[in-house]
Amino acid sequence: MTKQEELKAAIAPLRAAMADFAEGPVRRALADIAPTVAVNLCHPFGDVQGGAALFDTAYAPLLAAMPDLERRDMIVMAGTTPEGQDWVGCMGNYMGTFRAPFLGIPPTGHLAHMRYHEFFRIEDGKITEMQAIWDIPELMMQAGAWPMAPQLGAFLCTPAPMSGDGLTVAGDGRAAMDHVIAMLTDLCKFPGDPNPEIMQLDRYWHPKMNWYGPAGIGTARGISGFRTWHQGPFLRGMPDRKLDAMGDLMSHWVGEGDYVCETGWPNMRLTLSGDGWMGIAPSDTEILLRSLDFWRLEDGLIRENWVLVDILDAYRQLGVDVLGRMREFNKARVPGAIPEPDWRDA
Repeated sequence: MTKQEELKAAIAPLRAAMADFAEGPVRRALADIAPTVAVNLCHPFGDVQGGAALFDTAYAPLLAAMPDLERRDMIVMAGTTPEGQDWVGCMGNYMGTFRAPFLGIPPTGHLAHMRYHEFFRIEDGKITEMQAIWDIPELMMQAGAWPMAPQLGAFLCTPAPMSGDGLTVAGDGRAAMDHVIAMLTDLCKFPGDPNPEIMQLDRYWHPKMNWYGPAGIGTARGISGFRTWHQGPFLRGMPDRKLDAMGDLMSHWVGEGDYVCETGWPNMRLTLSGDGWMGIAPSDTEILLRSLDFWRLEDGLIRENWVLVDILDAYRQLGVDVLGRMREFNKARVPGAIPEPDWRDA
């Protein structure tokens, strides 16, 4: 068994318990695998300590909202970072019938999806650290309850890798990781050099690439779509963005086969200036972003990039309580759960 296989095996019982989600098996798996885990969760959950607290804080409310909850992993990859830490990265969707409110988001009574990027640090076969972003705005949009500006990119249920190998990733990922890091290095040469060609996107990205951004930003197709629906507005709003090990910023990088993943809590420092971002007026406010990402290369170019940013925390730092604003917008909606309909009345 390779080192990567050993790391994936360590979290396999937890993934299995969550696939057909039930409270007892998931609690037992967390107690066995992650009893003292230090957890960094997206806003509004915050940081918690221990598997029991993780379940009570995040999973219990989600299970109450979706009683038939299931976890659908689409990428599972693992490896040792350049600093010597062992991490497993997972991308997928939590899915279930949205029957009761979740964080105040009104239920729909229909099947709903919420993407997750979850990273687990493994030591001696146990999960000792976890960093996770759930795409909570995605649920708001499905419920017709998103209270902020419309996103520029497309909205869709994020797909699994086009190659179909997201659950069987294997092999040496050094070349893939070198490619992604070189791409990010060239991205950051702009706007120091004001010519956008300095970023050399054609050198790194497949012409039919898909960029799967978080709800609030959306998905883009091709280099032109990426520039139009995400990169251009992002750089105009925050041209001073800085990445990785600068001050209190740090990322953990893993490459395996044609895949690369990166988790940082936080890993970007930016000032909202220019013409603003996501409909937010510029305030010259510095914020820190948490971004948990996956890339898949094809023929030496990036074909797919899954990105989750803690959007709600970014708004929080800018003085906007998105969940509070959502509650104000939805006061006229009938609160409470939606019972399962009786098919015999159809």
